[in-house]
Amino acid sequence: MNTDAHHQELQDDEINLGNLAQTIWRGKLWILLSGFLAVFLGGYYAYAVAVPVYTANASIALESQQEQVMDIQSVVTGLGADQSTINTETEVIRSRGLIEQLVLDMNLLQDPEFNRKLQPPQKFSLGQAVGALRALFGAEPAEQLEPSDRAILDSTISATLKAITVTNLRQSFVFEITVVTQDPAKSAAIANRLAELYIDNQIAVKFEKTEQATLWLSERVTALQKQVETSQTKLKEFSANTKLVSAEALLGLNRQIKDLRDRRTDLAAQLDTARAHLAALQSSRDQDPAAFAEIAGDQILNQALAYLQEGRAGSQAAFDTRAQAVISRAELSLARAEAQFEALDLSIRDTGIRIDSQSQELVKLEQLQREAEANRLLYDAFLSRLKETSIQQGIQQADSRILGRAVVPTQPSAPRRSRILALSLVLGIMVGAGAVLGHEMTQNTFRTAEDLEAKTGYAVIGQIPRIPSSARRGILEYLVEKPNSAAAESIRNLRTSILLANLDNPPKVIMSTSSVPGEGKTTQSVALTQNLSGLGAKVLLIEGDLRRRVLATYFNHSTNVGFLSVISGEVPLEDAVFHDEALNADILFGQKTSINAADLFSSSKFSEFIEELRSIYDYIIIDTPPVLAVPDARVVGQSVDTIIYSVKWDSTPHRQVLEGLQSLESVNLKVSGLALSQIDSRKMKRYGYGNDYGKYKGYYDN
Repeated sequence: MNTDAHHQELQDDEINLGNLAQTIWRGKLWILLSGFLAVFLGGYYAYAVAVPVYTANASIALESQQEQVMDIQSVVTGLGADQSTINTETEVIRSRGLIEQLVLDMNLLQDPEFNRKLQPPQKFSLGQAVGALRALFGAEPAEQLEPSDRAILDSTISATLKAITVTNLRQSFVFEITVVTQDPAKSAAIANRLAELYIDNQIAVKFEKTEQATLWLSERVTALQKQVETSQTKLKEFSANTKLVSAEALLGLNRQIKDLRDRRTDLAAQLDTARAHLAALQSSRDQDPAAFAEIAGDQILNQALAYLQEGRAGSQAAFDTRAQAVISRAELSLARAEAQFEALDLSIRDTGIRIDSQSQELVKLEQLQREAEANRLLYDAFLSRLKETSIQQGIQQADSRILGRAVVPTQPSAPRRSRILALSLVLGIMVGAGAVLGHEMTQNTFRTAEDLEAKTGYAVIGQIPRIPSSARRGILEYLVEKPNSAAAESIRNLRTSILLANLDNPPKVIMSTSSVPGEGKTTQSVALTQNLSGLGAKVLLIEGDLRRRVLATYFNHSTNVGFLSVISGEVPLEDAVFHDEALNADILFGQKTSINAADLFSSSKFSEFIEELRSIYDYIIIDTPPVLAVPDARVVGQSVDTIIYSVKWDSTPHRQVLEGLQSLESVNLKVSGLALSQIDSRKMKRYGYGNDYGKYKGYYDN
């Protein structure tokens, strides 16, 4: 395969929009047929199968901010305005509990549209098929359990839920209830009743909550009343039995003990002074009378000291007597101070005990007072809340209101026949286009000369239509009787392409081959022989396929001698050839042999035989076996001038054609041209290639 062909293969991996459009255009009939069929099926469904359904809508407005008669936020609160609240209310409307109320309220259990138990049995179902298979294999039939009343109710609820849709209008607090049923009045009735049940449910929920709150508050108020009475009783009993006069009296005791402690401090200082004075007097009495007198500070003692210093009689006795009196007086003062200090200390202890005792009683009193006050306040608060809740219980409001009631629809909402037909047409065209493109993508054969040239890199020198003949013997008769037919004209085009390919050295020996059997190479050889002989040339047709030997089926002739007899020298050429009058040419048939055909064609005798024929005939056409079947064609090709490679239209896969050409190239044989054979004009038009073969249109009708 040459470089251009390889480059073309690389380009084939890319998507060519032009080719894609051409493919779709070629398959327009199939696409239109697919669209028509889809429209027919869609129309059949819309007008004959689909059951008309009717849609009714009821709207509910959510009251996000309500004016309460009494502000009881902890008991009864309005709904919030956040998205989570809106989503919650949407699910509440579609809740199975509310739908169950709807089913029971409207007696939908008796409606076959929702209660499938009331529907007539299906003619065929999966369960019946399974039961039939079990019976076929001898298995015991499965026990059919009768559904319970609850199961039937649950099934009806589920069916009703499928008919109901709840949506929230964007940027609003409005819910829209959409109901789709087979009856217009039923759709409107269900939508309106569901809206009413939803609002009633809101009131019922609030009433239930308020009732629960009232009951709880009543119990709590009763318990708090007992606690208030108990705490007040304890306070009275304690006040009656306590020794505490008042808190002010306790404050006076605290001031009194402070004064006593201050007096004790002063008295302690005086006591220390008296003790020091007595000690000084006692220590200085016998040592120094003058120092004693100075410490005593007594006038009489000072006078006695003066007399003693003058030496008067009896002065010593007088001094001693007075000194003893001074000491006795100091001792008496000290004893009196100590007695006062002990008495004051005792008084402080007694007062402290009284203060401690009354402080404890005061703390307990205050605790009892606070407890009684707290119980009273709590009782008052709960009593007030109980009264408010009791009042609110009779004036409950729903958090929503019906904004618009559903009206009975006059026209069915489905099926939308025009839309179904339009969508069916679009879908049919898409399916048809997809099928055409899919078939084109999986198509692995050649339908156009351009495609064959692009894939192989070789020129297509002939496009031969299928010859309308049921037998091989009729092919030659057709060509003779209809010289202006499309088949005859295509052979002329092939002949012209071969002869004009090399004007300086026109070919004489022409080989016809193909990739696999049945591609029309033998028919092409016979037709080309007949066409060349019509020019007045002397032509020889050689059957090179010694294994199958089908050439005799084209002619009413049988012989025991042929190609091998001539090469071996057993029979002269003129005795072995057969001249057919209709063909107006000589034929050298194949002959059965035990010798391998490839070895025979490789011998020098074959080459010499071909050279001998060149001097006898103007043209020699050799019909060889398929390239991929046996190596004969590659051997014969070494002795010919032109190789025509036949490819059956829309039959031979790409891979086989490319492998066949590659096998010839591997032995340095270059194909002179390709012939696209057995073209079916009807299929060609059906595939959408009619315009590509318009030049033959005038002949296809002959």
